[in-house]
Amino acid sequence: MKSFKDFDETLEDLYRAIEGVQTSIENVFLTQSLGRVLATDVVASENSPEYETSGMDGYAIRFIDQEKGVLKIADRLPAGTDISTKVEEGTCVKTFTGSLMSEGSDTLIPIENVEVVGDEIQIKESVKKGFQVREIGENYKVGEVLIKKGTKIGYAELGIMAELGFTQVTVYHKPKVTILSTGSEIVDIGEPKTKPAQIRSSNHVILQALCAQNGAQSSRLPLVKDDKESIQKALLESLKSNDIVITTGGVSVGDFDFVKDIIKDLEAEYIVDGAFVKPGRHIRVVKLGSKFIFALPGFPYSSAVMSMVYVLPTIRAMLGQSPKLEYIEAKILEDYEKRSKFTEFTACNLRFQGGELCVDLKGKRVGSSAIITNLLENAALLRVEKETKLIKKGEIVKVLKV
Repeated sequence: MKSFKDFDETLEDLYRAIEGVQTSIENVFLTQSLGRVLATDVVASENSPEYETSGMDGYAIRFIDQEKGVLKIADRLPAGTDISTKVEEGTCVKTFTGSLMSEGSDTLIPIENVEVVGDEIQIKESVKKGFQVREIGENYKVGEVLIKKGTKIGYAELGIMAELGFTQVTVYHKPKVTILSTGSEIVDIGEPKTKPAQIRSSNHVILQALCAQNGAQSSRLPLVKDDKESIQKALLESLKSNDIVITTGGVSVGDFDFVKDIIKDLEAEYIVDGAFVKPGRHIRVVKLGSKFIFALPGFPYSSAVMSMVYVLPTIRAMLGQSPKLEYIEAKILEDYEKRSKFTEFTACNLRFQGGELCVDLKGKRVGSSAIITNLLENAALLRVEKETKLIKKGEIVKVLKV
């Protein structure tokens, strides 16, 4: 029997192999950058706000003048209007949200705190000094790094860059990934099953979506039957135009598992040649120059989990992000009896209950690595160490959110 390498050791081998490997960068329009990954830091080129501004509707006053009780309205200053009137002793300027604070003023008194009588305000309730005055640089200051390189652009990042006047954004190219599923027993989307032994392929659809959700430009190839020459031709052709090629099926020890043999024939650097992990222990990862082949098992659950722990870190590295797996700690709500001697990744439910993060396996089916329904309903992966035999209810466990 083959001696598999410890799972964490294989991850360290992968991290070393992908260190410094990344795709090139490009400029895209700000409005088209949602979901892309920044290739440079975003640094504030100005203060926000640049001048003291009003945080709400009210009257710009001198704080000390509140003791007078009555102040004369010297002017009105809608937002976007340049300051024209100085606040002198005993006067105020009506000011609106976002308006510049008038010269001489140091406080804003809300409209709710005063009563207007003619061209004067009568102060009914005073406020503290500086009330609702937005200081220069309250939001951010010149030279401050606001968004770090490697950040995935969301609505908040878009808003900040819009404030700074960005029209284009420098982002990483999306790594190109293609999926090649093999097997004479599988049929593609829309193809009818003509024999009882046939199954509809879901691997290539699942992995294409998983890679796309995590920032890659992903595609899938037509299914290839168990023919060594056809598989080899499709694999080599795919490497010409992709950064990553993922194969599913053909990596075990069966008579028709050709992928492992094809990989051996390539002049490639072996990164992972099997791992002490369940599911997917027959995984192979090889590197050719700056390109990678991930040869995954044929079962849908196995290939999905192996993509989560090996392929997605590689995509993140190519996008300038940290490839390291990040686990969440949670309390398990039931006993869990381990079913293998390997490091296991088991589908689980992750949720808040009673004010703490918890996991359980309610509704998760026990069986083969083909049960892809276990990944429904926003599932997570419970990591169970190889030495563990039983996890007791109430223990703290490690969970991978995917």
